[in-house]
This record gives sequence, C-alpha cells and structure tokens, in this order.
Amino acid sequence: MALTYEQSGVNISEGNRAVELMKKSVQKTYREGVVGDIGLFSGGFSLKAFKDMEDPILLASTDGVGTKILISQELGIHNTVGIDLVAMCVNDLICQGAKPLFFLDYIASGHLEAEKISQLVQGISDACVESLCSLIGGETAEMPGLYGEEEYDLAGFSVGIVDREKMIDGSKIQEGDILIGLKSSGIHSNGYSLVRRLFLEELGMKLTDPLKGTNKSLGEVLLTPTKLYVQPILKVLEEVDLKGIVNITGGGFIENIPRILPEGLNAQVDVNTWEKLPIFKAIEESELIEFKEMYRSLNMGIGMVLVCRPEEEEKVLKSLSRCGEEAVKIGSIVKGNKECELIK
Repeated sequence: MALTYEQSGVNISEGNRAVELMKKSVQKTYREGVVGDIGLFSGGFSLKAFKDMEDPILLASTDGVGTKILISQELGIHNTVGIDLVAMCVNDLICQGAKPLFFLDYIASGHLEAEKISQLVQGISDACVESLCSLIGGETAEMPGLYGEEEYDLAGFSVGIVDREKMIDGSKIQEGDILIGLKSSGIHSNGYSLVRRLFLEELGMKLTDPLKGTNKSLGEVLLTPTKLYVQPILKVLEEVDLKGIVNITGGGFIENIPRILPEGLNAQVDVNTWEKLPIFKAIEESELIEFKEMYRSLNMGIGMVLVCRPEEEEKVLKSLSRCGEEAVKIGSIVKGNKECELIK
C-alpha cells in the first residue's frame, strides 16, 4: 500500500476544514486597507488611506503566549490564548503611538483538530476587532513528533503605523513628569513559568482549586486574557502628547520602564498606590518570591505605564476613565541613572 501524508500524522483535509471554520472570524476583522481575502498565499494591506501623514513609519512587533498555553491545554480552554497573542503584539505597537494595521498568526500542533484551531482563531479575531486591527493571514502547521498529540504553540506578528513626528520614544521625558499606571486584568502572558512553579509545585495547588478572594478556580484566573490597551491609549493621544508609554511584560517594572528613560533620570514607583488583584495578593502572601523578583518578573497589577506632564495628569486620568479604564498615578520621574526605583 502506498504511503500517504495522513499516515505520517498530517491530515491535509482537516487543515482545509479548519480554514473553512475560521473564515467568518477572519473576515469580521477586515478594515479599510485590506487587499485580498483568506486563502491567498500572502496578505495585503494598502496605505492609501494615510495620505495625511507627512512621514508615515511602519512599526512591527512579534511575540508568543509562552507557557500560559500549558494551562490552556490542561483545562481544554482554547478561546482565550488567542486574545493574549494579539495583545502581546499590539500592546507593544501602541507604546510608540502606532495604530495597529494588521496581524498574522502561526499555529503549530502535534495533531490538528479543526474545532480547536477555530477556537484559537476566534480569540485572535475578537482581539483584532477590539484593537482595530485586521487579521490578514496566518499559517497552521501539523508537526507530529515535534509536538505531542494535544500540544500546540502560537506566534503572532503585527504591523502598525505612526507619523514620524508623533512617534513616542521617551526622549522628551523630564524630571517631575508623572507616571500613570493602567491596571492589568491579571498575570497577562509573562511570568507563567514562575507562577506555575509557585502554585502547582511549591504550594501544591491544582488548577481546579478555588483561588482565595475570587469565585473562580486558580486555572480560570490564570487564563484571564491579557488586557488590550490600544483603544484607550489612542483616545488619550487625541488629547495629550504623552512622553512615554511602557508595556509591563517580561522584565516587569524593573527592566521595562528604564527602556524609555533618558540619561540622568529614574522612574520612582510607589507600589502602594494601587489595589492588588487576588492573584498577586496570593503571590505576596506565599512569601516564596522576593519583593524585587516579583516586580522584575510580573506586572503586579499594572499592565501599562504612561508618562505625562504634571499639568496633564487629570486630563489623562479622565480620558482613561471615560474609556472604562482603571488608572492611577503611581509615581514620577526623578534624577538618577536610568533605573526604576520601587517604594514599598
């Protein structure tokens, strides 16, 4: 009998069925500028609509979801990590003031199941819609032997646009400027190797165990999708020229905030200015992770930090509030050596 690709573990027909299932999810993300449709060999996007920009700059970002996927796989919940995938990319783009234009995804698995892929893409699609971003392409790869039967991994790539004169890079930050923190929805998508080690191994919890202070299980809380900050920050930028925007991802406060600081300045953050979510309270109460390590590895309840002039603090806070965002002043810019100072 002749050997087939399916006998090797790759089902082309199931891949085609997955594409059919995801079509509606993909097409609902289309915005002005999309060229072509799903099924072509590449995605197209026209920049014709941006004639008002004097010097349009394309910015690109790529990322994955990390070991958060292991929780998704164990619980059999697949429609949330797609949101994380988009958020990890577009939240980086907005840090330089770029409006997301389009997104592409890559999904690799050991065994392709059309329904599971459709759930993943549904999450990606929902996040693209919320981020004003079009899903114009992607790739699904079935790789038995490299991944286990139930295993998969995700990667994403997004492109945004900004006029060069409006691009935000932190160079205008001065002593006395204000730090405003936008609250996170939870752990987001960084630090899961540490969090999993803490709760599942050191504390001996199960994902199905209830988490103190919530009406949810530990697994449900850990699968809370990364917050999407694109629309509220774009609204702020319509009213205020922000001096800096920081996505608190891998590296937490200690590594990320200094990335935008000019020489001779520090960011001083008072960690008592916001109420911690139950998941972060549980991490603190375990006393198994040192203070500095928590703020170096996790967002600790603040997903994005904005830098503005002192006189624009209230305008920024009011704009964010109108968008439904919880935000608070968490510190200020002081003299220093491009470091983040944490005040307990």
